[in-house]
Amino acid sequence: MAHNLNFSSRRRLGTSLSEINVTPLVDVMLVLLIIFMVTAPMMQSGIGIELPQAETESMPAEEGLTVTVDAEKYIHIENSVINRFLLGQRLTDYFMGKEKKIVFLRADKNLPYGYVMTILDIIKKTGVETVGLVIIPVEDEGK
Repeated sequence: MAHNLNFSSRRRLGTSLSEINVTPLVDVMLVLLIIFMVTAPMMQSGIGIELPQAETESMPAEEGLTVTVDAEKYIHIENSVINRFLLGQRLTDYFMGKEKKIVFLRADKNLPYGYVMTILDIIKKTGVETVGLVIIPVEDEGK
């Protein structure tokens, strides 16, 4: 009889270990889903700058590197912030071996004109052929 008791307790132990409780897993997955749903729009917002407005529009080029300068004079290339003194070297490295060298400059409208010209000068010194200034087109109020 002692043998039967030992056998049934062993069988009960084996069954409880083979059954996985998925409730905590589902709870964790739902919390992660909510976190990603809340943070995803924040990640796509980009760098907050106020672009200047102009009445003329031009057709955008199909390729090029975007350099963004925000109101605090931080320079952004792709997803990284770089120093003004390293901008030339970073652009030289980026365009090494490329045929077309096109840069789109997005500068905050509250930046001093002299600072924007300094950034343009650095970009042109690296051999960039075309620099486009990104603006917001003025909406026609008569339409």
